[in-house]
Amino acid sequence: MNVTEAVKSRRSVREFLDKPVDLETIRRVMDTARWAASGCNYQPWEASILTGESLKELQAKLAADGPQKPEYDWTAPGQEEAYKKRLDAVSSGMFGAMGIAREDKAGRMAAMGRNVTSFDAPVLLLCYFPRLMKEAQWSDTGMWLQTVALLLREEGLDSCFQEFMGLYPKTIRDFLGLDHDRYMVFCGMAIGYRDPDAPVNNFERERVPLDDQVKFLGF
Repeated sequence: MNVTEAVKSRRSVREFLDKPVDLETIRRVMDTARWAASGCNYQPWEASILTGESLKELQAKLAADGPQKPEYDWTAPGQEEAYKKRLDAVSSGMFGAMGIAREDKAGRMAAMGRNVTSFDAPVLLLCYFPRLMKEAQWSDTGMWLQTVALLLREEGLDSCFQEFMGLYPKTIRDFLGLDHDRYMVFCGMAIGYRDPDAPVNNFERERVPLDDQVKFLGF
């Protein structure tokens, strides 16, 4: 798979096959991802990767503890209509693919609640970093996470970025033995093999036209 194929075939997968992921495959992906771009070579990202009983134990604790105060806000762009429309479009496609009507609030909540079990993915990556990291290092961490996602595609695997895990910072830090004062929980990444027949993995996604976002000068 070339880079273009990896980029275009990557999507947020929300139904996974009941198929384990080999440790050596994960190690190979993570070892290569170390070469992602990093300003000043800080390499701010850190992660723990769970599967099996460890993952089940964490998921039970997440369900028992419930959401906590998030450490950052990912909803702010929704204050502007253009960004809100993009959110509404992907929500409509996703819930529509699952047959959940807009007015079915209980159905939507249940579907979102599956984030707790990472949509039954066999592997969960939890990303965190020291609180002293600022916007530039958050950007570096995002580039690292994207690199991981594309390398997973090369291996025939899929993923789903989960900012949702930012709603459980205390539970996650306690479980991983992280210092609460030092570390911020950034996100999770569900990892596994996509169910190719699941409608939620196949609805059409929209992207903004290139010329609406990028200007070309001096060509």
